[in-house]
Amino acid sequence: MDEAIRKADILIEALPYIRRFARRPVVVKFGGSPMESAAVLDDVLHDIVFLATVGIRTIVVHGGGPQISEAMKQAGLEPKFVEGHRVTDAETLQVAVRVLSEEISADIVRRIRAWGGRARPGYSGGRSLLRARRKLMRATVDGVPRKIDVGFVGEVHDVDLWTMLDATDDGSVLVLPPIGQDEGGQLYNVNADTAAAAVAGALKAEKLVFLSNVHGIMTEPGNPDSFISSVPEEQVEAMIRDGVISGGMLPKVAACVRAIDAGVRKAHIIDGRLPHSLLLEIFTDKGVGTEILKSAPPAGA
Repeated sequence: MDEAIRKADILIEALPYIRRFARRPVVVKFGGSPMESAAVLDDVLHDIVFLATVGIRTIVVHGGGPQISEAMKQAGLEPKFVEGHRVTDAETLQVAVRVLSEEISADIVRRIRAWGGRARPGYSGGRSLLRARRKLMRATVDGVPRKIDVGFVGEVHDVDLWTMLDATDDGSVLVLPPIGQDEGGQLYNVNADTAAAAVAGALKAEKLVFLSNVHGIMTEPGNPDSFISSVPEEQVEAMIRDGVISGGMLPKVAACVRAIDAGVRKAHIIDGRLPHSLLLEIFTDKGVGTEILKSAPPAGA
């Protein structure tokens, strides 16, 4: 009986959030650890089906770096990176598009449907919903700043907003691989973190949630006791400048800040390995990760 009452209390706590977020877009980005374990992936996707079922417009943006690298090696291609971006020639692009769309996206769609949800791919028939242009890379080589050609690497400058809204209108989850496309039809390999931020910003999403392999932001990296549950973007920017936020956390946090600046209400970084972390972060008062929110305007502004 006590367990049943506890579950009812959780539902009551979630009710105002369900009402508030109904019909609002929520963008969830994941890759890496949540995708390496089938059990963790299914747990995440079960949560995503719940979001869509209670009326939240749910858009999933996924990565696939390790899977692309493995497929490249099997094809006799050597993965190369410049400033964290995969050097993408025509052969590499072909592998990336195949892995992202035909393997990872297709598997996510299948798993969502297996949980009783509806899902639609965001890349189909050679058409992407992400408008992109070639990304110009600058790197320092032997102490000299240079422009580096990294091939078909793109940056998102617009999204097919109305198609995204239409796709999620009936409760379907939209599954977006980080594949961009320009006006001439050329495809590009796009960083999934920046793609998620661009999508969330264009939709003016209620939330952008990054599933990671850490609980969130810590003021002392590596010290769980320094975990921050809520932080304004102004403080986040200071932590980036001071080097407190660095390494693998940096691109996610930077994407969160860009999304907030573009009109997203809140951005979150949570540990995707924690069972039902997505639901706990969105539908409970305390949450389980770090939420980043817009800094308050100066007094009198």
